[in-house]
Order: sequence, then structure tokens, then C-alpha cells
Amino acid sequence: MRYFITFAYNGTPFHGSQTQPNGNTVQAEMEAAFATILRTAVPLTFAGRTDAGVHAEAMVAHFDVPNALPANFGARLNNLLPPEIAIRDIRPVTDTAHARFDATERTYYYRITTRKDPFLYINHARVAPGLDFEAMNTAAALLLGKQDFASFCRTHTDVKTTLCDVHEAQWVRVNETEAYFVISADRFLRNMVRAVVGTLFEVGKGRMTAQQFADIIAAKDRCRAGHSAPAEGLSLVNIIYPLNIYQS
Repeated sequence: MRYFITFAYNGTPFHGSQTQPNGNTVQAEMEAAFATILRTAVPLTFAGRTDAGVHAEAMVAHFDVPNALPANFGARLNNLLPPEIAIRDIRPVTDTAHARFDATERTYYYRITTRKDPFLYINHARVAPGLDFEAMNTAAALLLGKQDFASFCRTHTDVKTTLCDVHEAQWVRVNETEAYFVISADRFLRNMVRAVVGTLFEVGKGRMTAQQFADIIAAKDRCRAGHSAPAEGLSLVNIIYPLNIYQS
């Protein structure tokens, strides 16, 4: 049987979401918990990859088991997993459902604060006051639609295409000291959101115009864009799938 598992994690202590040889990851912790409960290795296929320090409020992975899971499986997982990982939901899906390839939309938030606050630093990046949000939103609107985002893709990444279809991209003010950038698309490239945000910061600081931002998109050259924004502000907040992949 195939299942989708939805889970959240604070990425601060992890070297990214997916297994790698040089550090602890979210996948390694989860697969260890699976093996302890089910007494066999259960590989997880994540919907996507997040870098070290990046968070997720609703990551999804699929996995296969020979028999139906017990009703308390999610609770048992939560008891074994570290405090930084929390299981939200486990649902049976069709045998061909794929956590990565069947996703139709993903949404990220990049949260910022101008205030030094020990309760915000985990998932907010601290920035200097004075960003021009109107200018940043004018530039962000240029991201909408299906286009080539090679200028915001990590170099030497093995991807077949750098085309993405962005459905939403805007800054939202929460209060005088906090704001977030929301971006939704059918897919994202490695480091894409942090590169976009870092470049929008240049617009917000008055160092770049909207036209120059458009020129960067058209250039398809990572060297033309700004520095990547810090990891701690970025969170994957939602992934959407077709309803017909879920078992009743």
C-alpha cells in the first residue's frame, strides 16, 4: 500500500531535508523512526528538497508498506521523532501516486522582521528597516507566469528545464516590523526562492529598479541576480495535489 505523509519541521538543526553523507537530515530521522516501529527499512520519497536551515510547515513524502498501517502509527512516529519534526497527517493514496511529480502547486513564505526578537529568529530573517515594499511588489509582479528562471537557480544543478509557472508572488505586511513574501508555482528550482528574495531586497533598498529586475530574469544568468537571502526566513507552507490520488 502507498501512503502520503504530511509533516512539519524546523530546519535549523538539520543539514537539509534529504539524506546526505555529511550530516543529519530530516529524512534520516524519519526513516530511522519508521524502521524502529515497522522493523524494516521504509524509503521515503519527498515532494522536494529544502536546504540546510530551511523549514517546512507541510512537506509531503510517499512510502510503500505491504499492509495497512495501524491507526496509531502517526502518534508512535511523533513519540520517536525529535521535537523539530512533527507528523501532521497520513493518508492512503493510489499505487501510482507520487509526492514529487503529482504536485500541482507549491507555496513558500519568506518571513522577515526588523525587530530583534528571540522568539522570531527561528523562522524570520532580520533585516534593516526602510525596505520599499511597493517597489518590491512592482518587481515581484514580473515573476508571474511561465518563464525561464535560470537567473535564480543554483549553478551546476542537474535539471532538465529551468521553466516554472509562478501563480502568485507578493509581499504582505503583517505589522510595522514584520512582513512575508508569498510565492506559489508549479515547481521551484534549487535555491530559487532565496535568490528571488535576495534580489528583491536590492529593489527594496533602492539599488535596483523594476526594469533591472526584469532584465535579470531575461538574462538567464545567476551571476546577474542578487545574493541568496538567509535560510532561516524560508518555509514551505503548502503543497497541492489532485484529489483523485487519495483513497477514500
